[in-house]
Amino acid sequence: MALRKASAYSHRYARPYTRHSKKKGKNYIKAVPASKVVKMDMGDIKGFNEGKYSVIFRLVTTENVQIRDNALEAARQFIHKQLESNLVGQYCLMLKLHPHHVLRENKMLTGAGADRMSTGMSLSFGVTIGRAAMARAGQDIFVAAVNGDKGKKIARESFEKVRPKMPCACRIVVEERKAGAAAA
Repeated sequence: MALRKASAYSHRYARPYTRHSKKKGKNYIKAVPASKVVKMDMGDIKGFNEGKYSVIFRLVTTENVQIRDNALEAARQFIHKQLESNLVGQYCLMLKLHPHHVLRENKMLTGAGADRMSTGMSLSFGVTIGRAAMARAGQDIFVAAVNGDKGKKIARESFEKVRPKMPCACRIVVEERKAGAAAA
């Protein structure tokens, strides 16, 4: 079955829902779906911690939003591929959000004669269909650290291409620092 459109989940108030217990009586979720995000940190992490990189790019959300794990993973793969193919090993990329919120869906019947199902239970619990990261306004989504003009150009281009694919308004923040300064 296809995924619902992101707007069904991204711009709505949701209390972080992660209830999964080893005790059957306290467990409302039968199985928590696995996160689709494979890696959180890529590239030269040690060099970033030592302050080897002079330019830091941040993709920052400007609104409160839920971002599904498949959107985060698709964006991560794209940025990582761009950086790895052009700056082999001379970058650091970090995903700063963790998809912990469990998304639920109340299944509806569609088709001819299936109008009775949708009149049923109001505020029903639903089945788990995926995970999402809950981001607040001003929170980092991705952080990339590079060196030199070539690195700046490639990192900016990759962030610009990913920005419209996020379910929220984002901005790119560039921070320049001296190479050799320790990471914050």
